[in-house]
Amino acid sequence: MTASPSTLVEPDFLIQGFHMLQYPEIDPVALALGPFKIHWYGLMYVIGFAAAWGLARARRARVGLSQDAVGDLIFFGALGVVLGGRLGYALFYGFDKLLADPVWIFKVWDGGMSFHGGLLGVLIAMLMFARRHQLTFFQLTDFIAPMVPIGLGAGRLGNFINQELPGRITDVSWGMVYPLYGPEPRHPSQLYQFALEGVALFAILWFVSREPRQKGLISGLFLLCYGGFRFITEFFRQPDSQLGFIAFDWLTMGQLLSLPMVLFGLLLMAWSRGQEVAQPPVHRAS
Repeated sequence: MTASPSTLVEPDFLIQGFHMLQYPEIDPVALALGPFKIHWYGLMYVIGFAAAWGLARARRARVGLSQDAVGDLIFFGALGVVLGGRLGYALFYGFDKLLADPVWIFKVWDGGMSFHGGLLGVLIAMLMFARRHQLTFFQLTDFIAPMVPIGLGAGRLGNFINQELPGRITDVSWGMVYPLYGPEPRHPSQLYQFALEGVALFAILWFVSREPRQKGLISGLFLLCYGGFRFITEFFRQPDSQLGFIAFDWLTMGQLLSLPMVLFGLLLMAWSRGQEVAQPPVHRAS
């Protein structure tokens, strides 16, 4: 028996009559030249690394790096992001799949990158770079921290364009309907993360680091702010389907991984109060 239109039950968000935003249907391919395609998500990585390169050149005298060394720095950072991000995703979000098919970790075309894994990869890369250029670890991480949020923000825009990492269903007036996830309006959580992890975090770190600070302060501030922003925005983001909630029916993997960042950020900022203000090694600037 087919129900008549009068007997159909409308979803709550339609009964309430509030206005929804429609996803703008952005083509994930930014440029196509025959079989050659440039995707927006990949372009966002390029924007992030290019911005970091430009900012690092502008402030390189603070750590006494030559222009060539800045290029090496970005190369080391890119390796850390890609290798650490992929390995972190496999361990934190796809461990069962990795056990079932170890070769899957090399199938980067299937997607899957983790910020927290990328962060660990970058820290290892920076440790290697610092030793190579006779810099202390925190001297270097303080230097690069303000340059990271542009890449983070660009990545979240890439997530939005690809309709990845959708928000939770909501009835707020700015809820957005994503064609890939049904008719229900959702929080545009990728844009929340762009605003906090990208715009706000960059503004905070660039402003605080406008003058030399005690060693470790900027690095600690980055960990504290990113961890806090990520913890908050996870409440509006749909949990990863393969994991769901990790504990308490509300704690996500992203929140679990962000808590140590907040704690270590606070400890690092407290430790930095007893450190001297970093002075640039002028003799290596060229």
